[in-house]
Amino acid sequence: MDSEDTARLIYLVLLGSVIAGYFLISNRARMGEMARQAALWGFIFVGVIVAYGLWNDVSKTVLPRQSTFENGRIEVPVRSDGHYHLTLHVGDVPVEFIVDTGASSVVLTQEDAERVGIDTEALIYGGRASTANGEVRTARVTLENVRLGELDEGRVRAFVNEGELDSSLLGMAYLRRFGRVEITPDTLVLER
Repeated sequence: MDSEDTARLIYLVLLGSVIAGYFLISNRARMGEMARQAALWGFIFVGVIVAYGLWNDVSKTVLPRQSTFENGRIEVPVRSDGHYHLTLHVGDVPVEFIVDTGASSVVLTQEDAERVGIDTEALIYGGRASTANGEVRTARVTLENVRLGELDEGRVRAFVNEGELDSSLLGMAYLRRFGRVEITPDTLVLER
């Protein structure tokens, strides 16, 4: 701190002391009430400072995050679970996928397959896939009228997983449709 900053600090301390002294003298009959009000305003002030300082961290976990689409570029922020989520529309049905670079294909859960109109009981589960939970049987399907934001994807080959799967997966077969895929700790960027 240079001498100019020190002089400003001394001035502000003296000004604050004069204002605080005036309030103490003029309200000495109501000191208890004034102390309560000062404590309340102090807590409000500290609370506002803490909320402002922590807003970026809090907003990442509390507020839902949306993907941004512009000029063939898609930015997907990481969610609080550490994954990137994209919602594709199959026909008019929104399906949320977890972007999974370790998956080779697009994989639907039983529930998501049924929501988009696939009769899962009529499927032939002739394929096999190795997952972190072991080997599962799969059925090959073709999804019609798939859209990602404004991008019309047309037909997309996918698999329906016969086993338990928490979320549908968007694997490399879909990600290869993009000319550029960049993964950072906070954002997934897809560009055509």
